[in-house]
Amino acid sequence: MALEIAILFTVFISIFFLGQWLSPFLEKILSRWQAKRLEEFGPRLSEMFIDVPFSKLMLIDTIVPLVTAGLGFVLTNSWIVALVLAGLGVITPYLVIRYLEKMRRVKFTNQLIDGLMIISSSLKAGLSLPQAFEALAEEMTPPISQEFTLVLRQLQMGVTLETALYNLKNRMRVPELDMAVTSILVARETGGSLTDILTQVSNTIRERNRLNSRVNALTIQARLQGLIMSVLPILFGLFVYQTDKHFFDIFINDEVGRMFLIYAVISEILGIFFIRKFSIIDI
Repeated sequence: MALEIAILFTVFISIFFLGQWLSPFLEKILSRWQAKRLEEFGPRLSEMFIDVPFSKLMLIDTIVPLVTAGLGFVLTNSWIVALVLAGLGVITPYLVIRYLEKMRRVKFTNQLIDGLMIISSSLKAGLSLPQAFEALAEEMTPPISQEFTLVLRQLQMGVTLETALYNLKNRMRVPELDMAVTSILVARETGGSLTDILTQVSNTIRERNRLNSRVNALTIQARLQGLIMSVLPILFGLFVYQTDKHFFDIFINDEVGRMFLIYAVISEILGIFFIRKFSIIDI
């Protein structure tokens, strides 16, 4: 008995000192990893004109995984669920930023037709192209007003029109904007009627949006079925685990069971990926 206590005490002391020795290195690695993440998040938020101090970003990035892990452990009393939710908390800021970028691009696309019509009307009234951009920025709401205000600022700083428009196109990454920018630059090069070209581009974008809406309406049932089939195995597994916590012991303790479990997880991931891939229709 005394020998076992001495061994346990020695192991505990060894782990304690090993943790003390490794903690500065682990803290340094985690700090670098978090700083690298925040260096990516900061510019993306700035492009959306969302001003969040670096200290707040670091606080949010630290708290979210802790909160999700704590809630998972309190609700399920399982360290496995807590670790899974902690991992989800780590990627949550990235998912939120992606969602904000997507919603901003959707809103920009919906505003683009009206914006092009304002530019066309301004050109018909005798204004120059930068003055037409200024009229658009004054009359429209964000995000399109913010983006064209930034284009005007770049023009005032001496940036060429081509570069400013290419910067706008790279920031938004919207196919309809690519079409409009290309048309404007081609019209300036060839000397075509920019007002007529913008009117044609507006009509093309309007028809494209109408066709996209029709395709989305016709495929909503298939996409909903794909979503349900993707989520159903996960919900079923959680339900069975809550009903009988030892139901999956054979999958964890037995070698063949672990192989089947890994196969099931890989199949579920591949199924979700292919369902999402096949449900995307480009027009």
